[in-house]
Amino acid sequence: MFLPTNKTEMQALGWDKLDIILVSGDTYIDSPYLGIAVIGNLLASAGYRIGVIAQPDINGSVDITRLGEPGLFWGISAGSIDSMVANFTASGKRRRKDDLTPGGENTKRPDRATIVYANLIRRYFKNTRPLVLGGIEASLRRIAHYDYWDDKIRKAILFDAKADILVYGMAEKSILELAAKIKNNEDISEIRGLCYIAKAPKAGYLLLPSYAEVSADKQKFSEMFNLFYQNNDPLTAKGLCQLQDTRYLVHNPPSQNMSEQELDHVFDLDYQRDAHPYYKKQGLVKALETIKFSLTTHRGCYGECNFCSISVHQGRTVISRSERSILQEAMAIAKLPDFKGYILDVGGPTANMYGIECEKKLKSGSCANKRCLYPEKCRQLLLDHRPQIKLLQKMSQVPGIKKVFVASGIRYDMVLDDYESGIDYLQEIVRYHISGQMKIAPEHSEDKVLAAMGKPGADYLKKFRAEFNRLNKEAGRKQFLTYYLIAAHPGCELEDMRALKKFASRELKVVPEQVQIFTPLPSTYSALMYYTGQDPFTGRDIFVEKEPGKRERQKKALV
Repeated sequence: MFLPTNKTEMQALGWDKLDIILVSGDTYIDSPYLGIAVIGNLLASAGYRIGVIAQPDINGSVDITRLGEPGLFWGISAGSIDSMVANFTASGKRRRKDDLTPGGENTKRPDRATIVYANLIRRYFKNTRPLVLGGIEASLRRIAHYDYWDDKIRKAILFDAKADILVYGMAEKSILELAAKIKNNEDISEIRGLCYIAKAPKAGYLLLPSYAEVSADKQKFSEMFNLFYQNNDPLTAKGLCQLQDTRYLVHNPPSQNMSEQELDHVFDLDYQRDAHPYYKKQGLVKALETIKFSLTTHRGCYGECNFCSISVHQGRTVISRSERSILQEAMAIAKLPDFKGYILDVGGPTANMYGIECEKKLKSGSCANKRCLYPEKCRQLLLDHRPQIKLLQKMSQVPGIKKVFVASGIRYDMVLDDYESGIDYLQEIVRYHISGQMKIAPEHSEDKVLAAMGKPGADYLKKFRAEFNRLNKEAGRKQFLTYYLIAAHPGCELEDMRALKKFASRELKVVPEQVQIFTPLPSTYSALMYYTGQDPFTGRDIFVEKEPGKRERQKKALV
């Protein structure tokens, strides 16, 4: 069932008061793709009375007060996207469209939504129950961080929002433990995956350079970020503390990774796979066109591209669902009345990481000074695409399913480095799981830029393209590759974009269309490079294009 969004729906359930109210910058879609639905359904399955206020009007009390006041806490999220990324392009232009807003007009998600919603609650509920921040905006801004839109270091979002608690990462384990402890009036300070404010640093925790230090000294900021990033694996991380003015941010170690069974439970919950009627009547929600008939096979990514926030938010360890759980979800989708027979995407942050993880990492945690795929694949990571081939084949046999597509990105270097089954996987994809085109993300062609991004060299791309074309010819298909590319990443100059254009014309036989200007996302290594002008891995200065007009010029050099 849908979670209630107003008093009438509460009364229909026989509830006069809620335990937890979730406030989100997304509209309310009851889908495993939306954090508000996942957390809400998970808490509801544990016996809590949950309500949802999606995209509240921030100019009055009507929306934020319509469910009353919760008995345990408020859960606040900007939604599935950092609100500044959702609202502005890399060039600072306001986005007109929002696929997670009814009607599609970008008018309902405020800038810095987490902070705005926290202030809205405080305005109409004095001395209320704890305000708990979550979601990707809170997760990426949980310590002092560089903010591209203000072009300065901002405090941890807990301080700016004047909230009480922050749960970071995917947070299912943390939120269940938090709810139980608040309900039983127990101490919450030891919950993993949780941040809070204290008057003194916590004994045994690493002390990060203070907010005042990192605001004044780029070297201190770089030192802080490295300590933060290195302490993000549940098996190796230490707790962190950071002085912000007169009080301390206390950052507990990450929550332990979910088991396959625990992840299955999250996805086995009874989702309605649709927008709540209260919001649906406000207009069509474009995101539903894709997510309603798609499913997630795993979470986490060990690719660790420097510009990407997934490793910091979802983690560097890939946790995969069981084949049983995925097939069960496929059967549920196939029974939806408006299903036309096409599963639009089967994947995760990187589709072909399903079922592939390093046994050493699972036992001992991520390596401190080594990455799984860059600058080359680690020998400890044993690649095997056969589980995903088998899964795709079984999904294709589910009654009512005509076609199963893989639209999530794949790591083509992983395909080529899997000498046993990589080409078999690509053949399966080419023959049965794409429709005309396959999207991949080389991002660039020039070695120095790719090195700054943490991406494989262009030789992998050329080899992959050759294999893709060969398999298409064998299968009698006329399909092609499309390429996601980035302009103005740290290390990239105008001449590098011109070289990329020549490479695309000569080697890829295309004029690139999917080009975006680099956006420095909070708590990523690329944002660190952008702010400091240094490569954090070598200590050397790195070119950074910051002038808006010249950043645009880099993009236009390619198209």
